[in-house]
Amino acid sequence: MSVDGANIARRLIEEVWNGRDQSVVDELIAPNHRSIDPNTPDLGIGPEGYKRLVALYTSAFPDGRLTLHDIISEGDKVVMSWNFTGTHEGDLRGIAPTNKRVSVDGITISRHANGKIAESQVSWDALGMMQQLGVVPATAQAKGAGGSR
Repeated sequence: MSVDGANIARRLIEEVWNGRDQSVVDELIAPNHRSIDPNTPDLGIGPEGYKRLVALYTSAFPDGRLTLHDIISEGDKVVMSWNFTGTHEGDLRGIAPTNKRVSVDGITISRHANGKIAESQVSWDALGMMQQLGVVPATAQAKGAGGSR
């Protein structure tokens, strides 16, 4: 499974996210797929839910691109570390386009079954993205150790 799982994950990044080919989602995502991401609203299960997820971000960042840094596969699990870059040119969950460029790192852990992705757990720097978009103020620099008394 490990080689197939890594290939499936790579295809998801290259063909669906970067190639914008949503027809491939039906081939790669299980009918009961769940996406677990506390930074993204629940968009439903299965291929249709995943297509809505892709559309949410690709419509907000039409030039968005995922770069895969590392992929580790063992048993039925695949772990990917990635970076997303794009220009905010479309609505993002009520945030009007800012035309600002973002660069965000994340990790996805997926569980595979019967040659498809059955579950995805995603952790990414949503706060950093919101700060880059200017909709959340950047935190002040931490003061030196000891600070003022």
